Amino acid sequence: MSEEKPKGLLSDWRVRIFIIAILLSLVAIQPWYSADEGFDTNLDYGLDLEGGSWLQVSLQGAVIQANVDSGMTASALVENIVGSPVEVVNVIPPSEGQSTITISLKTQASVTQSQLNQLGLSDSSVSREGNLSEITLYTTEQQLIATYLSEELNAEVIPYAVPGGVEYEIRTKAEQETVENLLADVGGSLLTDENGDKLYRKGVRTETRDLTKEILSEKLNALGLKDIPVRTVGDEYILMDFAGIDLTTAKEIAQKPGKFEIRIQTEGNNTKHVLYGDDISSVGVPSRHDGQWYTPFKLTLDGANALQKAAIETGAVNDPNSHWLYMYLDDKEVYGAPLSPSAASRIRTNPIYSWEASTGADNESKAQAEQLQIHLRAGALPVNVELVGSGQVDASLGDQFKKQAVLAGLLSMLAVAGVVYRRYGKKQILVPMVATSVSEVLMILGFAAAVGWQLDLPSIAGIIAVIGTGIDHLVIITDEVLYEGKLPPTKVYLSRIARAFSIIFAAAATTIIAMSPLVVMGFGALKGFAITTIVGVLIGVLIARPVYGKVIKEVLQEKGEKQ
Repeated sequence: MSEEKPKGLLSDWRVRIFIIAILLSLVAIQPWYSADEGFDTNLDYGLDLEGGSWLQVSLQGAVIQANVDSGMTASALVENIVGSPVEVVNVIPPSEGQSTITISLKTQASVTQSQLNQLGLSDSSVSREGNLSEITLYTTEQQLIATYLSEELNAEVIPYAVPGGVEYEIRTKAEQETVENLLADVGGSLLTDENGDKLYRKGVRTETRDLTKEILSEKLNALGLKDIPVRTVGDEYILMDFAGIDLTTAKEIAQKPGKFEIRIQTEGNNTKHVLYGDDISSVGVPSRHDGQWYTPFKLTLDGANALQKAAIETGAVNDPNSHWLYMYLDDKEVYGAPLSPSAASRIRTNPIYSWEASTGADNESKAQAEQLQIHLRAGALPVNVELVGSGQVDASLGDQFKKQAVLAGLLSMLAVAGVVYRRYGKKQILVPMVATSVSEVLMILGFAAAVGWQLDLPSIAGIIAVIGTGIDHLVIITDEVLYEGKLPPTKVYLSRIARAFSIIFAAAATTIIAMSPLVVMGFGALKGFAITTIVGVLIGVLIARPVYGKVIKEVLQEKGEKQ
């Protein structure tokens, strides 16, 4: 009979799943030992266990609500492009249910339609009567304010419809006094709320903050480093942890991803914004053909339309050599070239999505193509960021924390084992119980290794908490099974196991519900604790606890506990 017991355990599908989970966890963790490096695993450790550095950056921007005098604003915009005084003739406000304003202007300067198209307003026309240019603009107040602030601040300004008005996001550093002075120049001002406070705040909108965070996370981790957590604090700050990386290197890495922009030459040395890096959908590997090195990239629908519009408005389709395309990373030029004749011809009628940037034919050109690939991948930030805080955890201190965390886990396991043995006084109960608890820890670590999740001190605290709650559940199972001090008949055993698991599942559900807000709302370090606890509880109730119930019955039967 003794040879049949193992076969009985292995025939249970829950036991087989348990064994598979253990083996997969070992594969994911990949423990190994070498004389040079000692014991190591595939686990990723956070800043407090690995040592390293942290950075805090501020998103440069402002969000406002404002009004302006439409005629004065239009006049200022046209004056900037023609370099001569412009007089307001008439302003026709929008009719009921419409938003288009018709503005008539005149100036002694010669004005072309191409110049007006550069403003990016809805529509415009110009005619020459005697020595005067008569201009008619068809636009909206939103367009006027966004275009005016964009030109004056040399930055992107995005209008957003909000309840009760329009909000303007200025994607560069803009102090309140600076904005108010610019608005005052065109008869405008900041709006106020019901309390009389001016509608101005530093930072950016939540959507822009989240986009910046996502791009930073993707670009930093694309450098081949360990997973770098990127967290947001309000709408103005982003925190980054660089485990195992010194502060100097962390600053260098964080500063590489920047604000990428494509601009087109208008007249002389002046350029006009076309698109940002978020309109680049993909970047290919540099290749050589037709005797030249090229870096291929693709634009989104909006990006392709924006480039087509800019090429037509500036006249690049007719004279490419006078209207080069320039690429900037953090306001520094990284590439410049005219449209090819074939591209200029095609883009006249249709937007072009797939592009190739040529860098030349020699080895230096190859290096330039590879560098341009990096710029294209790294330059998708919609706003500039400024380093406002930093710190470092010494590697030796992180190693000490790691050892102390392991020691704390072992001590907690030994303490639990002592309490269990004192309660039951039977090794055949103690060994399966401790083995089950160890297996849960192993599966949690396997899960962490598989998903690339960084372990930090709160995560270790969560694992220790899981050990405690797991032993509680195992005690419930054991007490139900040995309610009368001995292993009951199978029918009674199944009834008691079912009752024990009803209690366990209710307790597990309560724990998961209690921890869920910390995961969803992301309260910093507490998030790691909550995730570890939830994962540990799920592994326990779905995999480990059912197997313990089966094993304890088999072990006690083997020891002759059943009457």
